[in-house]
Amino acid sequence: MDSYIPLAERVRPKNLDEFVGQKHLVGQNGILRKLIQSDQLVSMILWGPPGVGKTSLARIIATETNSHFVSLSAVTTGLDQVRKIIKEARERINKSEQLSLRSTSTRQPDNQKTSRTILFVDEIHRFNKAQQDAFLPSVEDGTITLIGATTENPSFEVIGPLLSRCRVFVLNQLEKEELDIICDRGLKELKKTISKDAKDFLLNSANGDSRNVLNILEIADRLLPAKKQIDLKVIQNALQRESLYYDLLGEEHYNTISAFIKSMRASNVDAALYYLARMVEAGEDPLFIARRMVVFSSEDIGMAQPTALVVANEVFRACETIGFPECRENLAVGVVYLCKSPKNRSAYNAYMAALADVKQFGNLPIPLVIRNAPTKLMKDLNYGKGYDSYTKESLLPDKLKGKKYYK
Repeated sequence: MDSYIPLAERVRPKNLDEFVGQKHLVGQNGILRKLIQSDQLVSMILWGPPGVGKTSLARIIATETNSHFVSLSAVTTGLDQVRKIIKEARERINKSEQLSLRSTSTRQPDNQKTSRTILFVDEIHRFNKAQQDAFLPSVEDGTITLIGATTENPSFEVIGPLLSRCRVFVLNQLEKEELDIICDRGLKELKKTISKDAKDFLLNSANGDSRNVLNILEIADRLLPAKKQIDLKVIQNALQRESLYYDLLGEEHYNTISAFIKSMRASNVDAALYYLARMVEAGEDPLFIARRMVVFSSEDIGMAQPTALVVANEVFRACETIGFPECRENLAVGVVYLCKSPKNRSAYNAYMAALADVKQFGNLPIPLVIRNAPTKLMKDLNYGKGYDSYTKESLLPDKLKGKKYYK
């Protein structure tokens, strides 16, 4: 029967000691380990790339704290299901309180589940604002302990009110040594060995994703079930092709987006389209690409062609509405438009120059003539005195009087 269960599920860690990686969170001095051991859980967002243990960690937290565990995927879950789970969690608390009143002298078994409900939401960034809003009251009053998992920056993808009620924990891409441990567990489960060159190739191709390692091992096992040792050729066949190396949080991610932006800045249409294709093919979020195009339209095109911002915003909106893969065409058209537009960084440069003065001089006194004067006292102090709506005089603080940022 186990053969029908994915290998990644069969070797999933069941406690903190079996968990591999994320020592800063679950090591002996890790903050999450301390919260679990002291039973001081908080709602949280687990942010990190795929295959680093977000789901496993959520399950372990529930097990270690004897909590009821409910798992949802934001891709397939609607508001009705969320409300139903919250209602059941509230009923569980009420029932526990009633039982406690009836039998205050009866000692509960150590392994009995608490009334706490841990609601794990995978890919929480895929919930829209209304869906995320639904969590707020129950997270606020403790009806549920929310654990959201996301591969996207929660600052952009999780609404502010919910983010302020959760602690964000960053999970790092797994190191090769950590993937090695997980690989060995998978091989033991499959009752297989692997050649050194095959293992090196597998671990280097996994992009720090433990699920990739286990999935490829499982495919390799099914390709040649009778073979006891997995060799390089089998691993290469299991991979089908060497994956594009594109770590969404690593150097190559930033190298590629940098090349993309610089190609548009140089009006090099062909290069910009090539780097766009690389990002899309490697699985980059289209909204991330479109967001960079919106920034580029103001930063690099600016006043030379202000309608570029309108076009870039419409590309972003199209990616939101249509989604992958069709939005590739919207991105491509937008890239060509931005490449062929005239460039002017004067507004951006002016802002950066002003920002430099703010950082250097701090909050310099605002001239009295343009201060707000809603009270008699302020008027008596000459706030707003002599204000001319269309004055040609410099309105900068005295220390910066006459300075020109926009040129």
